[in-house]
Order: sequence, then structure tokens, then C-alpha cells
Amino acid sequence: MSADYHYPMLLAREDIAAILPHRGAIFVCEQLCIEGPHQFHGTARWPRDNAVIAGHFPGLPLVPGVMLIESMAQFAGAGLLAGDPYVKTLPEDSIGVLAAVRNCWFKQPVQPDCAVDFFIQCRQVAPLLVQVNAQVKVADADVAKLEIALAYAPRAQLVGQLEADKA
Repeated sequence: MSADYHYPMLLAREDIAAILPHRGAIFVCEQLCIEGPHQFHGTARWPRDNAVIAGHFPGLPLVPGVMLIESMAQFAGAGLLAGDPYVKTLPEDSIGVLAAVRNCWFKQPVQPDCAVDFFIQCRQVAPLLVQVNAQVKVADADVAKLEIALAYAPRAQLVGQLEADKA
């Protein structure tokens, strides 16, 4: 099924931004290597002047664990959209969303301005659900082990649900 795909594929920040809607302080992906349809290696970096870092914690800047989870989801989403032939068979208006945070272990704090490496494995567990596991490292030291689920849904359904929630 991956005959038309040539791995590895290397995506620069601009390539990732062309795939994902994320912008601003939440988008810190620098590059992504798609090693196969379900195996990715991404690098992120939170600059010290990032708005999220400025508030967490003043005088002791640390990357919030939730930002590691978010970046993992972004890398997995971009990798699947660019490199998984199955995802190309989904309806064109499908959007991937974080469906679950199943397990998180934060082993060491992550400081700003460090290259943070995400080693990601994905597994399709249902037609519209992907399990994502990652080892997160800084300079070869383990800093986190994460497990999430991504789900695909029609964009119109999500928009309709958000509008109904506002009413």
C-alpha cells in the first residue's frame, strides 16, 4: 500500500506548516522525518521568548508537559497526513483531533531553547482512530514517554458541534 511513497521523507518547518493549521506559540515543530507510514522522528524547540514559556514559570522557565503532548500530536498528524497511504483514503474534509491522552510519564524537566526529539510510532486501531506512542528525548536523555489517541472526523461535524456548544 506504500508503493507510491518513498521513505524517508524529510519535512522542514514550512512543509509541516503547509499541512497543519497550527500557528503562533503552540507551533514549535522544526522538522519531521517520516521514516515509514507509521514511524516518525520530529524535532521541536521552544524559544525562551515563547509566550507559553514566559508564564511557566517566571524565573524558572520550563516547557509545560502539555506542550510536549501537543507537539507529539502535531508531529503524528503531519506524519500521517504526508506519509500514510490509508489516511489519503479518508474523506477530504477529515480532520485529525486529539481524542485521548492515555499515558504520560515526565522523567525530566525540559528547558527552553533545547532541541527536543520525538520518536513516534503509530498504530491504526480502528478505521478512524490511531494510537500514538512516543519517546521524547533531549540530548539523548529520556524526558518523557507519551501515549495518545488521534481520531479523524469530518470538519463540518466538528464545526457544527462547536457552534451547537456556543448556543
